[in-house]
Amino acid sequence: MIKLGVLDFDTSHVVAFASRLNHVGAPEKQWVDGARVVIGCPGESVLAPDRIAGYVAEVKKLEIPLVDKPTDMLGKVDGIIVSSLDGSVHLERARPFLEAGLPVFVDKPFACSAAQARAIVDLANKHKAAVFSSSSLRYAPEVITVRAELGVLEGASTWGPGSLSGNSARNPGLYHYGVHAAEMLYALMGPGCQRVTCVSQPGADAVTGEWADGRIGTMRAIRKGASGFGLNAWGGKALRTTTVSAEVIYRELLKKMVEFFRDRKSPVDTAEMIELMGFMEAANASSANHGAVTVVPLR
Repeated sequence: MIKLGVLDFDTSHVVAFASRLNHVGAPEKQWVDGARVVIGCPGESVLAPDRIAGYVAEVKKLEIPLVDKPTDMLGKVDGIIVSSLDGSVHLERARPFLEAGLPVFVDKPFACSAAQARAIVDLANKHKAAVFSSSSLRYAPEVITVRAELGVLEGASTWGPGSLSGNSARNPGLYHYGVHAAEMLYALMGPGCQRVTCVSQPGADAVTGEWADGRIGTMRAIRKGASGFGLNAWGGKALRTTTVSAEVIYRELLKKMVEFFRDRKSPVDTAEMIELMGFMEAANASSANHGAVTVVPLR
C-alpha cells in the first residue's frame, strides 16, 4: 500500500481525496484502492486561512495523524499531495519533497505562470523526482468518452464556472476556477496552442486559442447566469455536445494519482502542464490588454 502525506488544508480536496483513498466517509462507489493518506500537515494559507480549522476537524474524524511542519512528513510517506488552493506557493511547498526525490502531486492550479511551472518541473528533474498536476475535470468520463470516440479533433469548446480569487497576486484570473474549463480544453485538443485572445467582462471570460496546426479551441469561464461544465467537440466525421458531470471526477483523478505514485511517471506530459499554465497566463494578459493577441509563454 502506497503511503501518502497531504500538505495544506485550505481546500475541500483534502477531505475529498483522503476519504476516497482511505475508504472512510465516502460512498463505496467513490472508493479508490492502492494508496492511503497516513499523515497530514494543515500548513498555512494567505488566500483562504479561515478554511483550515474546519478541514482540520474533518481530517481528524478520518483518524489521520497531523504534524506541525511539512518536513515532519519526510521519511514517513512514499509520496506527497500538495493541495494548497494558492497556486503561487506550489513551488516552495513542493520543494522539500522534490529535493528528497519523492513523487509529488500538485493540485490545481499547478502554478500561476509558465515560469513557475517550468521551475517546478526543472526542480523535479534535477532531483530525479516525478511531478504531476491536473484538474479533476480532465478525467471526467464525458471528456474521456468524447476524446476516445472522435479521436483527433478539428476543434473544441469548453465551459465552466470562472469565479475569481479576489487577490490579484494569488490565482489571478483564470487560474482560480477557470482552470477547470482550460484543463478540459487541453484534454480534448492536446498541446500546441501558440496564440490566445481573451475578451473579459464582469460576467465571463471568453478565450480563443490558435493551435500551431491551424485548429481553434475556445473556452468560457462563467461568472453570471447558469453555469455547470460542458463541451462541444468537432471531429473529422462527427461532433459531440454534452454537459459534464462532477459526480465521479475526484474518483477518476485519484485513480490516475495512484498510478502516478506507483509508477513515478506523470500521466500528463510535463511540457503540457507548463503550456497549460502559459495558456492561462496569455489569456489573463490578453484580457488586461483589451483582447490583444498574446503569445503563449512556455517558460
